[in-house]
Amino acid sequence: MSSPDPDEIYYHLSFPLPYRALLLVGLGLLGWATNLHGLDVFGVDVVAAMDLRTDINPTKPVMPVHHSHSFNHSKAVALHHAAYRIFVSYSAVCFLSWCLFRVVTHGDRILVDHYGYIPVITAIVVIVMLFWPNDVVLKTEREKFTLAVRRCLFPPTRGPIYFSDVIFADIGTSFAKVFGEIWLSLWMLKPGNSILVPPVEDSWMRWIFPTVMSIPFFLRFRQCLVEYNLPENDSRRPLFNALKYATSFPVIYLSAAQRIVVSDLVKEKGGKIAGEPWHGEHPLFRLWLLAAVINSLYSFWWDVTNDWGLDLMRIEAPQSQRQPPKPLVLPRLYSGTPLINRMSVDSLSSEENHTIVHLHDAPKFHHRRSCIGLRPILFYSRAVYPVLIFVNLLLRMTWSVKLSTHVDTIRDGSVGFFWLEVAEIIRRWLWVFLRVEWEVIKNARDKTPATNASAGDIHEYEMIPTTPEMLSRT
Repeated sequence: MSSPDPDEIYYHLSFPLPYRALLLVGLGLLGWATNLHGLDVFGVDVVAAMDLRTDINPTKPVMPVHHSHSFNHSKAVALHHAAYRIFVSYSAVCFLSWCLFRVVTHGDRILVDHYGYIPVITAIVVIVMLFWPNDVVLKTEREKFTLAVRRCLFPPTRGPIYFSDVIFADIGTSFAKVFGEIWLSLWMLKPGNSILVPPVEDSWMRWIFPTVMSIPFFLRFRQCLVEYNLPENDSRRPLFNALKYATSFPVIYLSAAQRIVVSDLVKEKGGKIAGEPWHGEHPLFRLWLLAAVINSLYSFWWDVTNDWGLDLMRIEAPQSQRQPPKPLVLPRLYSGTPLINRMSVDSLSSEENHTIVHLHDAPKFHHRRSCIGLRPILFYSRAVYPVLIFVNLLLRMTWSVKLSTHVDTIRDGSVGFFWLEVAEIIRRWLWVFLRVEWEVIKNARDKTPATNASAGDIHEYEMIPTTPEMLSRT
C-alpha cells in the first residue's frame, strides 16, 4: 500500500473517505430539493414538467405519466418540502455518526482504522431506513424513490421512459465517482487494509472499481436505446444520445488500464516513479487523453444544443431563423401569480383571446427575447446563460479527468479531487434548471392544440392564465 501524504493526514483522519461519500450524497439530496423549490419559484409547474405525482399506489410498479390540467401550487410545495425533510433526516443520521466517530477516535490513526466500521454501519442504517416497509420516516417519499430506482435499473423494453427518470439517471452519472468510493470504502474494511489508504487491487479486482463507476452511464445508455426502439419513435436523437454515454466507457477503462502500467513501473523502479514522464510517452495515455477530450466536448455540445435547446452550436439553422419567436406568457415570473399549465385556445372567449394575444406586448409580460446563440424563449435572465455555458464547459473538462482513477494523487480522494466532485454536483444542479426549462418549452410548443389556430400560430399560446380575474391580478 502507498504511504500517506503527510500534508493531508489530518484531513483524512478527521474526515475519511466513507464520510466524504456520505456527504456528497447529502449534497445531492439538498440539490434535488432546491431544484424542485427553485423551479416552483420560477413559475414552472414542476409536477407536470417532470412527470411527477404527489400521490402513489404501491400496487402499481410503474408510475404513470402525470399531466395536470390545472396548476396546483400546493402539490409543488409538498414535493420540495418532502425533499427537504429527507435531506434533514439523512443529514441528522450522518452528522450524529460522524460526531460519534470523532469522539471515539480523537484523530488517532490506529483508532481511526479500528473504528472504521462506524461509517459503514451508518450507510447500512440509511439503506435499511430507505427500504423499511413500515409507515415511518417519510414512507411515501421513500417508495417514490425506490420506484424510480427500480425503473432505472429495470426499464420496460417496450414502455415509456419518463422524463423524471431521465433526470434521475443523469444525476446518477454525476455520482459515478461517489459510487466507486463507496465500493472502495467497503474494500478498505477488509482485514489488513486501512481506511486511510486505498488498498492495492490485483488481477481481476482492479476492474471492479471502474465497473462500479460505469454503472450509472450504462443505465442512462440503456434508457436511450429503449427510447430509440419505441414503436412511436421516429428520430435518431436517442441513438446519438446513447453514443454520448458510450464515450465515457473508454475514459474509465483506459484509465484503469494505466494503473497496470503504473504498477509495473513501480516494480521496475523499485517503488519510485516520481518525475518519470511515462504518461506522455505511453500509448495508453494518449488513447485515454483522446477519449477524455471526445467525451468532454461531445457531452458539452449535447448539453448546450440538445439538453438546453440553445442555438450556440446548433448544426442546423437556429430555431430563431426557422420561425419567428412566439410569446410565452409567464405571469408568475413577474407578478407572483401561479403559473397554469397549457390549455386549449378555444376554451377562451373572444375577449379573453384578444386580451392574451396582446398581453405579451406589454413590457410587464413580454418574454425575454434571445441573444444570438440562445433561443427565442428564455425563462431566466439572459445573463445567466453565458455564465452557465462557460461553467459547464470548464467542469465538463475537469469531470472527465476525475472519472480517471490513474490521475489521483498518492492517496485516492485527496482534498482537491473532493472539491472537484462537489463542483460536479453543483454543475449538475445548475444543469437541471435549464434542462427542465427546455423540456417545458418543448412540450408547450409540441402539444399546443391547433384548434381555432392557423398553422402559423399553432405555437402562439403556450402557458396562460385561465380566468380574467387572474389576468387582472397580473
